[in-house]
Amino acid sequence: MNKENRSKLETLLKKVANQWNFEICNLNIQTNQNPIVVKIIISKTNGDDISLDDCALFNTPASEEIENSNLLNCSYVLEISSQGVSDELTSERDFKTFKGFPVNVELNQKNSKIKFLNGLLYEKSKDYLAINIKGKINKIPFDEVLKISLCTLKD
Repeated sequence: MNKENRSKLETLLKKVANQWNFEICNLNIQTNQNPIVVKIIISKTNGDDISLDDCALFNTPASEEIENSNLLNCSYVLEISSQGVSDELTSERDFKTFKGFPVNVELNQKNSKIKFLNGLLYEKSKDYLAINIKGKINKIPFDEVLKISLCTLKD
């Protein structure tokens, strides 16, 4: 499949997804497979989680759009899925859900030898992140935090 047809197909599928209150996060067409595999990763426009039922619901309109477009004139397998769970904490919901869980905090401290901190997620405010390191609460200003990820604690 050439780039132009792939782009046309992606545009068509995005319109269909929007009608069903979904967004297409990724479209991957594996032309090296026989039959071709079309993988679509979706999310909800309102930010809610994607369920198996959502994937099944989007399967029919996506398949119909592919068929009607005549951009794939061969047999294919259509796979609809969600983004899954990321280990990186980014949303307020993530911080509430994983309070008390072990996290790895990557730091942006230019004049420090410490680049990572491991501890239990304690609190997040608009100004700082608090983690519990061996019973001591450490508050880290957000301008010093690069990334916060779930992890396993190291002794």
